[in-house]
Amino acid sequence: MPARTKKNGPARSSEKSSTSSPAALSPQDLRWRCDPASLGFSSTADLEPLDEILGQKRGVEAFGFGMGLTGKGYNIFLTGPSGTGRLSTIKRLLHDLSGEDGVPEDLAYVNNFKHAEQPILLRFTAGKGLEFQKGMKEFLEQVKREVPQIFESEEYIQRKNSIAEAHEKRVMAFYKEMEEKVRDTGLVVVNMQMGPFTRPDVLPVVDGQPKRLIELEDMVEHGRFPREEFERLKGKREQVKEEIDHIIQQVREMQKEVQKKHEEVDRLVLMSWAQEAMKPLREKYAEQKIEDYLDAVLEHMVENLDDLRNLGKQMQGPIPGMMMTPQAEAVLHPYEVNLIVDNSETKGPPVIIESYPTYRNLFGSIERVTDRTGTWRTDFSRIKAGAFVKANGGFLVLNLMDAIMEPGVWPTLKRSLKTEQIEIETYDPYYFFTATGLKPEPIPMKVKVVVYGDSYLYALLRAYDPDMGKIFKVRADWETSMDRDEEAVSKTARFVSAICDEEKLAPFSASGVARVVEEAVRMAGRREKMTTAFPRLTDLLQEADFFARRAGADTVEAEHVQGAVDARIHRHNQIEERLQEMIDRGSLFVDVTGAAVGQVNGLAVYGMADYAFGRPSRITASVSMGKEGIINIEREAELSGPTHNKGVLILSGWLRRTFSQNRPLTLAASIAFEQSYGGIDGDSASSTEAYALLSALSGVALRQDVAVTGSVNQKGEVQPIGGVNEKIEGFFLCCRHKGLTGTQGVMIPAANVKDLMLAPEVVKAVGEGKFHVWAVRTLEEGIAHLTGREAGTRDEHDKFPEDSVFGLADAKLTELAEGLREFMGKNEENGAKGGKSRKGASKDKK
Repeated sequence: MPARTKKNGPARSSEKSSTSSPAALSPQDLRWRCDPASLGFSSTADLEPLDEILGQKRGVEAFGFGMGLTGKGYNIFLTGPSGTGRLSTIKRLLHDLSGEDGVPEDLAYVNNFKHAEQPILLRFTAGKGLEFQKGMKEFLEQVKREVPQIFESEEYIQRKNSIAEAHEKRVMAFYKEMEEKVRDTGLVVVNMQMGPFTRPDVLPVVDGQPKRLIELEDMVEHGRFPREEFERLKGKREQVKEEIDHIIQQVREMQKEVQKKHEEVDRLVLMSWAQEAMKPLREKYAEQKIEDYLDAVLEHMVENLDDLRNLGKQMQGPIPGMMMTPQAEAVLHPYEVNLIVDNSETKGPPVIIESYPTYRNLFGSIERVTDRTGTWRTDFSRIKAGAFVKANGGFLVLNLMDAIMEPGVWPTLKRSLKTEQIEIETYDPYYFFTATGLKPEPIPMKVKVVVYGDSYLYALLRAYDPDMGKIFKVRADWETSMDRDEEAVSKTARFVSAICDEEKLAPFSASGVARVVEEAVRMAGRREKMTTAFPRLTDLLQEADFFARRAGADTVEAEHVQGAVDARIHRHNQIEERLQEMIDRGSLFVDVTGAAVGQVNGLAVYGMADYAFGRPSRITASVSMGKEGIINIEREAELSGPTHNKGVLILSGWLRRTFSQNRPLTLAASIAFEQSYGGIDGDSASSTEAYALLSALSGVALRQDVAVTGSVNQKGEVQPIGGVNEKIEGFFLCCRHKGLTGTQGVMIPAANVKDLMLAPEVVKAVGEGKFHVWAVRTLEEGIAHLTGREAGTRDEHDKFPEDSVFGLADAKLTELAEGLREFMGKNEENGAKGGKSRKGASKDKK
C-alpha cells in the first residue's frame, strides 16, 4: 500500500497532477466597486430627486392593469417579501392612478317606523348627506321650540273652545229632555260619581233631597217612608230608565265625536305646521326614498303628538305625585339621521388603508347600550361603518395576513366581494349572549380591494380556497432585486437625493452614494443585481447621516456609510462574537492549520432575524467494513432537514457512479457535523462531506487551513450555494483570530463567483496574500487542492493511478469488499459445521 500522508502538513504527490487546479480569485473578483468618478456629480444636492417607483416595472404594470379593470373580481393581490416597500408603493400608485374624479356617495341610516329592527339606508351625492343631517337637526330644533307653542296659541284655543261649547249645548239639550221626562214623577236627574268619571242617573226625591234606592229601602224598613210610595217611585224609575240610558249612550257617542274632533284639530294643526317646516327639505331632496321617509316622519309625529305637545311641561310620572318633564332628546331621537359615511370633504375616490383589520374596524358594528334596568338595547343610531364601507367607490388596502388572522374577517370579505354588498352586523364570538336583533338594509358596494402579502400566502390561498381566484384576479408580483446597470445606479443616486430632501438629511457625496450602491448590491446577493428593499436603504441613509453629523461633516462620505454598516453589524452580532469566543478558547474545535484524515472545515450560515453570519464547522467521516452504506448521523439523530438528507443521498449516488461500476458498494461510513446540537438543513455541505469521505477511504490527509462549501450532483459537479459572502467572511474572521498564515482560504463553487461582494477587509487581505479564495468546478479539482495530489482518472484498463486519491479510495473499497466476503464465507462455513454436529448428536441419542 502507498504510504499515507502525515497529519502535520498537506499531502503532496511527486507526480505531476493531471487534474486542473481551482482558480485563485483576485481582489477584483471578490467585490464589485462603484467608482465615485463614474457617477458624474459631486453631491446629491446637484441631482433632481427621484419621482418614480424604481425596480418594479413588472409589478407596476400589473397594478395599473388591475386599476384599469372595473369588472367584478378584479381586485389586486400584491405579492412580495416584507421590506420591499410594498405599502408605500401602493400608496404612491393609488395616488397616481386613482385621479380626483368620482367622489362616492354619502350613506346614512334612519329609523324604520314600521319595522324598527330593519333600519333604512339613504344614499346621497357627496356632501348632501351632511346637509340632510343638519337640515333634519334644524327641523327637530324647530319642533322642540315651536310645537308646544302652537298648542297654546289663541287660535288653537278658540277652535278647541268652539268645539267644546257646541258639545256643551247639545249635552244640555239632552239633560233638559231627561228632566222633562221625570218632571212631576217624584224623580230627579243627577250626576253620579263613578270613580274618576261622572254619569247621569235618575233618583227619587224625598224631602227635597235625591235619595239612592238603597237608602230609601232602608227608610222603608225602619218605617220612615211608606212602602206603597217606594214601590211607585221604583216602578216609575224603571219605566224611564231605559229611555234615559238611551239618552246617556247618545251623550257618550257625542263625547267620542268631540274627542275625535279635538284630535283632528290637533292633527291638522301639527300637519299644517310640519308641512310648512319640512318644505325646505322636500324641495332640496326630491328622491322618492327620501320623500317616503319624510312622510313616515310626519305620520309618526302625528301618532305621538302628545309627546311633542308636552315637551318642556311637567307631567305625571310613573309614581303618583311624581312630576317629570319629557326629555326632548328621547322624544326626538327617532327622527335623527345617522350619517355613517360623510364624503363632503373627500377629493376623488377614497383610499382607506386599514392597518388593524379587525372585524369591527373593517366591516363596522352595531353598538349596544344598557338602560336603567340593565337591559341591552340598540337602534339605527348605533350603526357604525367600518373601513370597507368608507372605501365604497374607492380603494381599500389591507395586509392580508393580518386580516386572515382576525376571526370572521376573511369569510366576510369574500362574501362581500362576491355579492358586492355588505350587511353591517356585530361580530361577536359570544353572540348568544349579545345578539342585537337589528338587520340594517344592505349597502351596495363598489370597492377595489388591494391586499399585500408574501408569495407563499398567495399560493396557499389559490391552492386551498376556490374563491381566491374569483375575487383577486390580478396579481402584482414585487421584485426583490433589479438589474445593476447604469440607469439603475443613476436612479438610485436620485433616490438618495429624494430621501435627503424628505428626511432633512445632509447631502451625500459621490463617494457616499457609491458606498450605498455597493451595499445595495451586497443586499441583493448577486453582483449584477441591486436590492429593491428601499426601506432598508432608507434606514442606512439615516444612520449614515447620524455619523456624518456627529463628525461635523457637511456631506455624508463613504466612511460615514461604512460606519453605519459596521454599527449595524455590532448591534446584532453578539451571538456571532460569543461563538468566536468559544472557538478561541477551544470549546468549539476548529483547526485552521495542518492536515488531518477524514476531517474538513465546512461552512454554515446562521440566520438571526435580520442578521446572518457564517462560521466554520468541523465535518468528520469514518469508514469500516459493512453493508450499511453512508450513515448520516445528523439524520439518525433527527437533527437534519430533508434538503440535507437529499444531499447525502446524492453523495451516495456519486460514490456508486465513481467506484461501483463493476462491483457492489460494500462499506459502512458515517458522516457527522461535530459539536452540532441544533437542527441543520441545506445541501451546501455535500461536497465537503464528499471530501471527508474520500479522505477517510484513501487515508490522505486534508488541509485544515482551507474551508469548503458547495453542493454536489451525482456527476461530481460542484453546484452554487447561498450565503457565500457570509461563509467566506466567517472563516476569515476565525483565521484572523487564530492568526493569518498566508495559506488559509476558502473553496467555493465557480458558479458563485458572480455573487461575491465581500467585506473590504477580506478583499484587502486577499490582495496582500494573507488569505485566498478559490473557485472549484468539480470534486476532482477540490480533492486535489485539499490533498496536494491528483484525484485520478481511469486508464484504458479502467484503473485509477495507484497513488491518486481515487486510486487509494478504490483500493480501500476493494479491500473492504473482499474482507466482508471473506468474513461472510467464514460465518457460512462455521454455520454448516455447526449444523452437522447437531445432526450427529441427534443420531447418538437415538
